[in-house]
Amino acid sequence: MRCPCRLSCVICDSRNPNGRHVGWKDPRRLTGFGTRHVNLNADTTARSPWRGPGAVLLVSCYELGHQPLGLAQPLGFLEQAGFAPGGLDISVEDFDAARVQRARFVGIAVPMHTALRLGLRVAELIRASHPSCHICFYGLYASINAEYLLQQVADSVIGGEYEVPLVALVTALEAQQASPQAPGALPAIEGVSLPGQVVGPALRRPPVLFPSPSRRSLPALSRYARLQHNGAEYLVGYVEASRGCLHTCRHCPIVPVYEGRFFIFPEETVLDDIRAQVGAGAQHITFGDPDFLNGPGHSLSILRAMHREFPHLTFDFTTKVEHILRHRALFPEVGALGCLFVISAVESFSDVVLEHLSKGHTRADALAALEIVRSAGITLRPSLVPFTPWITLDEYLEMFDIVESADLIDATDPVQFTIRLLIPPGSALLTAVPHRPAPALPFLGPLDQANFQYQWTHPDPRMDELHRQVSKAVEEAVRAEEDPAVTFEKLHGLALRIAGRPLPPGRSRRPDSRSRTRPPRLTEPWFCCAEPTQGQFRPLQTKGHGEV
Repeated sequence: MRCPCRLSCVICDSRNPNGRHVGWKDPRRLTGFGTRHVNLNADTTARSPWRGPGAVLLVSCYELGHQPLGLAQPLGFLEQAGFAPGGLDISVEDFDAARVQRARFVGIAVPMHTALRLGLRVAELIRASHPSCHICFYGLYASINAEYLLQQVADSVIGGEYEVPLVALVTALEAQQASPQAPGALPAIEGVSLPGQVVGPALRRPPVLFPSPSRRSLPALSRYARLQHNGAEYLVGYVEASRGCLHTCRHCPIVPVYEGRFFIFPEETVLDDIRAQVGAGAQHITFGDPDFLNGPGHSLSILRAMHREFPHLTFDFTTKVEHILRHRALFPEVGALGCLFVISAVESFSDVVLEHLSKGHTRADALAALEIVRSAGITLRPSLVPFTPWITLDEYLEMFDIVESADLIDATDPVQFTIRLLIPPGSALLTAVPHRPAPALPFLGPLDQANFQYQWTHPDPRMDELHRQVSKAVEEAVRAEEDPAVTFEKLHGLALRIAGRPLPPGRSRRPDSRSRTRPPRLTEPWFCCAEPTQGQFRPLQTKGHGEV
C-alpha cells in the first residue's frame, strides 16, 4: 500500500530505508502487544485504591519550557483505561510531598538529558519519603540508562512508545496487589524493564483507540514559555505529529532507541489536542517532533487542516537541514500557513565535525537552507553543538563570524554557543564506522553514570577551559535576562581572550533590544541537552535535601 507520509515509515505497512516495518493499520500485526496477561480494558465499576484520584501520579521535570506532552499523552491513555491520574510539573511547580504520599505509582517522564538529571533527584526524594511507592522512569532517556536507574531508585523503566506499556504496568501492579494470594512476579510486558530483567524499548504503536492528550491536571499555559513576536507575547501550545526519526545521526540519543524508525500520531488526535490548547488560550503551536518533515504528507495535512480551522494561528517546528533542501518547494506554502520559525540542527559549521556526526549536510548546505527558509518569510533558528572533540579553537571563533555575517545573532539563543557533545550509554559514537574506529574513542574517558554520559576531554585544553567560561557566562546572562546580542559579544570576547587575540578595534555594537526588531522566538532560554541550572534544581531543595 502507498505510504500516506509520502516517505517510507513504520506506521503504514511500508518499509523504511533500514528495512524495518510495523503495520499499525493492520491490527492483526499487533495482537498480544506484550500485554496478554493484563486486561487494558478492565472493568472499572469495581473501584480499587489504584483508581482513586492521584493514586497514579506522573511527574515532568523539563520539556523545553512547554506544558509537558510527556504527561498529557500518557494521562489520556490512563484515563481511557479507567484510572484517575494526576500530573506534577516541577519546572513550574514545587515538589509536592503530599501528592507524592497519596500515590501508589509515580511515573517520571525523561524525554531529554536535562529532564533525566532532574528526574533522578525527584526519584531520590520520593524513595526517601515514600519507600513503598512504585517508581517508573519512561521516555527517550529511560531505556538507554535502564540498568543504572534500576540499580539506584527505579522499580521499572519504559523506553520507546511508552503509553500502552505504562498502562499495562499500572494495571498489572493493581492486579498483583488485589490478588488474595501472595504477590508474585509481574508478568512480562513488552518495553518494561524490571530489576534483573532489562528489555529493549517498545517500538510499535497501540492497536487501541488513540485518545487525545489530557491536560486538565496540568498547570495553565500561562505558566510556560511564550512566543515573542513584534513586541508582544502570546501563549504557546505544544503537540507532536510524530515520534522517533528516520535518520541515524551518530550523536543523536534517538538513534539507540528507535534505530531509524518513526511513528506518526493520528491526525485527528493531533488536531483535537490543538483545538483544546487553542481553547485554553494558545495563539501559537510548537510541533515538538524530532523532525516534522520525516513524513511531509502527514505534517502538511495537519497544517492545512489547522489553518482552515484557525487561520490566525501561527506555529514553529524542527527539521533537518537535509529536509529543508529536499523539500524546498514546500516552504512557500508552509510560510503562508503561518510558520514563523523553523529550528534546525545545524550543529556545526565545520565540515569535519559534521562528517563525524553523520549529519548529512555540509556548511554550504546549512547556509543554503537558511536562504530557502528566509525566502519563504520564515526565520531559521539554528541549534548547535559547538564543543566536540574535533572542533578547533579557530573554528569556534569562526562560528561567531559566520553567525554575525548571516545575521543570525538574534535567531540563536546564547545557550547554543555552550552546548557540549553528550555521549550517553549506547551512543552510536561508541561504535566503529567502516574502515575507521569509533569516532569518540581517542578522546573518551570513563562512563560517568551518575551524570548519564561518558566523559571526554578535548585535545586542546583551552577548549575545555573555554567551555567552562562560556557556560558560566550564559547561565549568569539568563539569570539577569541579558540581551542575547550583548551575551553574544561577551562570549566572542571570552573566546578571543582564550586564543590570546585582541578584540577587533572599533567593533560595531548592535542596538539595544528595545530599539531593534528581533525575529520571533520562544522565551525559554535553555535547551534539551544542556546541563540543568541551579535554578532548575531549586524546586527539589526540600527540607533536609538542600544539597544538589
